[in-house]
Amino acid sequence: MSKRIYLSPPHMGGEELAYIHQAFDTNWVSPAGPHIDTFEKELGAYNGIEYCAALSSGTAAIHLALVILGVKPGDEVICSSFTFSGSCNPIVYVGATPVFVDSELDTWNMDPVLLEEAILDRIKEGKKPKAIVLVHLYGMPAKLNELMAVSRKYEIPVIEDAAEVLGSTFFGQKAGTFGDFGVYSFNGNKIITTSGGGALVSKNEDWIKKARFLATQARDAAPHYQHSEIGYNYRLSNISAGIGLGQLKVIDDRVRQRRANFEFYRGALGHLPGISFQPEMSGSFSNRWLTTILIDPSKTGGITREDIRIALEKENIESRPLWKPMHLQPVFQQFPSYGGGVSERLFERGLCLPSGSALSQEELKRVISFVL
Repeated sequence: MSKRIYLSPPHMGGEELAYIHQAFDTNWVSPAGPHIDTFEKELGAYNGIEYCAALSSGTAAIHLALVILGVKPGDEVICSSFTFSGSCNPIVYVGATPVFVDSELDTWNMDPVLLEEAILDRIKEGKKPKAIVLVHLYGMPAKLNELMAVSRKYEIPVIEDAAEVLGSTFFGQKAGTFGDFGVYSFNGNKIITTSGGGALVSKNEDWIKKARFLATQARDAAPHYQHSEIGYNYRLSNISAGIGLGQLKVIDDRVRQRRANFEFYRGALGHLPGISFQPEMSGSFSNRWLTTILIDPSKTGGITREDIRIALEKENIESRPLWKPMHLQPVFQQFPSYGGGVSERLFERGLCLPSGSALSQEELKRVISFVL
């Protein structure tokens, strides 16, 4: 059996171990220490946003954002349906109701027209949403101008789930810096990793200070352990932050490598009947975290997404269907949703191809040889 090709494995840059050794040598091996402070500053500087809290995951960041915005049991929060469950699980953590909004075909992200339709309908029902969790998928920024205009019109704060778009821009501005909060993920499969981790960013300094407080079990300023609020164990460790510092040094290289993967796949497969790729709109710059294709069986002679996925797996090559929409998930089926047809078709036809930044030309050729 040939060596396995993974979908999106970690790719170290070379300096991570030096930061880890420094943490060990100085005994900063807890969720506190100089690497965390530096990582927050450098991540904020990279994204052009001043205030940043390094956390244990992107999901934790969304949870804290909802808490800070005052979302309570019985409230409603709008969320993209076409996403990973980590985007909407925190809505349930705070006792609120997720309201799912479908995608549009230009970016595969939240549809601005449906967003406004959902807001108006929820207001009509007497439940104006308390927040919007807007997700950018596979490295592609959403239609931020239209979506942010809707959020401002109805004065609903936006939490940008930018877990998959670190390094992506919209008209030159980094994705994740348009909303009231931005959320990044450094899980092992992301474009850079801290092995597991995330970050919450905002232009509001008080909110980020609050996030750090809540992330360290909401311990009051007292010589003993005193707590006036419920807190969480959500802080990133100093060792993980050291890995992040090493990874930040190569982020631009990783974006170039992922985009090169995309161009290779598009050049090799784009001419085939029934094969299409996620579009990149004018003004958008995608990090192409994952290269994704759509397979239309009516144009491929009946070959489906599953046919290709299974063929790749038989050759020890990992691929993955696109996200199954949240409104189709058993755990979320009872919640309100708007639209649904677009994300359902994307899920039915879509496949993520191996996209790791360390892929060799030989590995890329091996992948396409079983798709052609």
